[in-house]
Amino acid sequence: MPQRPSQEPRRTLLLTGASRGIGHATVKRFSAAGWRVITCSRQGFPENCPWEAGPEDHIQVDLGNPENTAEAIAEIKRRLDNGELHALVNNAAISPKAAGGARMGSIDTNLDIWEQVFRVNFFAPIMLARGLLDELKAAKGSVVNVTSIAGSRVHPFAGAAYATSKAALASLTREMAADFGAVGVRVNAIAPGEIDTAILSPGTDEIVAKQIPMKRLGTPDEVAKIIYVLCTETSSYVNGAEIHINGGQHV
Repeated sequence: MPQRPSQEPRRTLLLTGASRGIGHATVKRFSAAGWRVITCSRQGFPENCPWEAGPEDHIQVDLGNPENTAEAIAEIKRRLDNGELHALVNNAAISPKAAGGARMGSIDTNLDIWEQVFRVNFFAPIMLARGLLDELKAAKGSVVNVTSIAGSRVHPFAGAAYATSKAALASLTREMAADFGAVGVRVNAIAPGEIDTAILSPGTDEIVAKQIPMKRLGTPDEVAKIIYVLCTETSSYVNGAEIHINGGQHV
């Protein structure tokens, strides 16, 4: 990916859930294009981080805690150059499992788990976007919400709380596109299907064989490339879309 010309201001991405899989690939994709990437996660900055940025571009935050999230927003504002944020990617999500990694359905998921999943997967994205709206407006930036194929159909592995939180995030993306678009900030979503990451469940091979026309898993970089497009001028008139990245699994 070519570097941006040195005379142009360096663009900044804020990414949640950067430590593995899609988030990890997204950091590498944007960093290679010359962006500054500020990452947020529950963990501190890893010493074996594969990109050049250090702790000054990492914020430790529990997105399931609204007070801690608000504190993180204030810290992000302090770290932004010229008060501009060019892209926000809401990638962090949790999907609790029952004993032995079993799927948690709508009957056996207790209220505390429902609330925790929605705090991380749904409320944190709108808190971050609203809290950083001035910075996004200043840069005429872009927001990308990471939803899921599980948000539009019952999935054999994704739990009910996770799936409904992703469906809600897809709906929120449309609402945000209407509201944020009016002030020059585009909001879109991507809905990954079966991507080759560490969180794949046993039985994924059967889904690939029977449900995916391309007969293979997607790669994290294939998802990161679409996120990058949605955050750049290439997609300058794309707003309110949910792009399915699943090899045709939904057809």
